[in-house]
Amino acid sequence: MKHTFLILPGLNNSGAAHWQTLWEVDLPNAKRVQQQEWDEPARDDWVTTLDQVIQSAEGSVTLIAHSLGCALIAWWAAANSQAPHAAKVTGALLVAPPDVEHDGFPPTVTGFAPMPRIALPFPAIVAASSDDPWCALPKAQSWAADWRAEFHTVGARGHINGESGLGQWARGRNLLAQLKATE
Repeated sequence: MKHTFLILPGLNNSGAAHWQTLWEVDLPNAKRVQQQEWDEPARDDWVTTLDQVIQSAEGSVTLIAHSLGCALIAWWAAANSQAPHAAKVTGALLVAPPDVEHDGFPPTVTGFAPMPRIALPFPAIVAASSDDPWCALPKAQSWAADWRAEFHTVGARGHINGESGLGQWARGRNLLAQLKATE
């Protein structure tokens, strides 16, 4: 049976030096979910796009999210976890979830707050940095608990993005392998 890795970038997409972009090239059957609006995302549009991609996927999928892509997964699960095609999702790696509830969150991002605090209907791992400027570690840990996701602190890695200088990010690949082992 075919398995697809769906790459879910956050606000402004993931650039050339981002680990998601490198994984997209390296992972077999990896596909970036292309949103119509990367710079001014609207939750309903992003959720609809993700839902359509999951519905059209052949076989099972693993979601690999960064930043706002993590909030996207939570909102997708809240809206679609009972849909028949939701069973295609076998797991999710949620990296650097942003604090969409923070007063300083970009006003161009609409509809993602408050963060859903429901148990995800599939195995999940949350990876967070101790010095992420977009989310305090206790907040990320609290969301992981609500989502019934395994939580991992990856040290001081900023927003775990292209500026973090992670390259292929071996630790993240280990987390992905760990997630795949539990699916």
